[in-house]
Amino acid sequence: MVTWILRWRALIKLHHKQHPARLCSLSLSLLGSPSLPFLLLLLLLLLLLFLHLLLNLATDNISVIEGEMATISCRVKDNDDSVIQLLNPNRQTIYFKDVRPLKDSRFQLVNFSDNELRVSLSNVSLSDEGRYVCQLYTDPPQEAYADITVLVPPGSPIIETREDVVSEGNETELTCTAIGSKPAASIRWMKGEEEMTGETTVEETYDRMFTVTSRVRFSVTKEDDGVPVDCIIDHPAAKDLLAQRNLEVLYKPEVKIVVTYPEGLPREGDNLDLTCIAEGKPHPHQINWLRVDEDVPPHAVVTGTDLYIENLNKSYNGTYRCVASNAVGDAYDDYVLFVYDSRAGEGAPQKIDHAVIGGVVAVVMFAILCALIVLGRYFARHKGTYFTHEAKGADDAADADTAIINAEGGHNNTDEKKEYYI
Repeated sequence: MVTWILRWRALIKLHHKQHPARLCSLSLSLLGSPSLPFLLLLLLLLLLLFLHLLLNLATDNISVIEGEMATISCRVKDNDDSVIQLLNPNRQTIYFKDVRPLKDSRFQLVNFSDNELRVSLSNVSLSDEGRYVCQLYTDPPQEAYADITVLVPPGSPIIETREDVVSEGNETELTCTAIGSKPAASIRWMKGEEEMTGETTVEETYDRMFTVTSRVRFSVTKEDDGVPVDCIIDHPAAKDLLAQRNLEVLYKPEVKIVVTYPEGLPREGDNLDLTCIAEGKPHPHQINWLRVDEDVPPHAVVTGTDLYIENLNKSYNGTYRCVASNAVGDAYDDYVLFVYDSRAGEGAPQKIDHAVIGGVVAVVMFAILCALIVLGRYFARHKGTYFTHEAKGADDAADADTAIINAEGGHNNTDEKKEYYI
């Protein structure tokens, strides 16, 4: 039993000193003549010890932009005074403990202790890219690896168009190029608020650098005139990198005829004044007036964009057309003239001002309401019983005949009229 305990104590000490070969032989001697279960237990023990050795020394991969600083950290979990050193991709020693054998002043010691060796590398270049080794001097040595990846942002993107000016309805093509990046950049397209999909090609140049080109094609309308098209570059070493080009679209005129005079119906004897409004890109260089299927009246006057006809009559009825032209094409608008009789429109009902009518009705209703209130108050004050003069003396009469005789105004007090005949 004592021998078994001493062997396990030795095994633990060897584990701390990390001697795998002696660990294996001591484990076998500890087990004596092992059976299959004991061999499986031994393999499990050795696997756990190997994992511990892997996790004992640690470092991290690093991505750094060209020209900036990278920091390499070698960390030890359990250290029994073993030496830590850092090697470059060529297996040259950069730092041995806190001493720098390599004559490159860009490497500077940031921290050194039993559990960490931290070194900074300033002004990183593409030649510094590779696998760096953190090494712990044990038997055998332990190693951990830090891969440094150098990022190179692309230059300012270049955007080009197949043609500077495009006519509506035609197709245009824009090309955007991002030169000299690592890794390869990605390119997105935006037309105003609309995202577009381009065709992208990637070309590898020298020293693992890349040039990316993207092309986008689309048909334009007159609404696209002046709309910005953005080429947006996405890259881990660059932000807010884009190029912009505003579209210039030519389109044929838009034509509209406006009646300047008269304001109402055109009647015989009136004058007619029409104005042709035409807008396009480029601006219309020619504006013509004509009468569809007939000649323009002989005394009609065309002044620039205006058509003026005096003393209208019904023979002038017809369709008058304004035609505008520019380099893209022609466009027109029509005005149909129908001349009415000179008295046309006189018998038409005049417009009724409903607001005035409403106001009058409100005043009348208010006056009627006030009159009703005054009459009501008057009759309320004079309400009672009334007697006529013919009723005087009727109360003391014994019967109806006597009441009539005694009543004031009866015939009993009236002198009998007498007539004399000569």
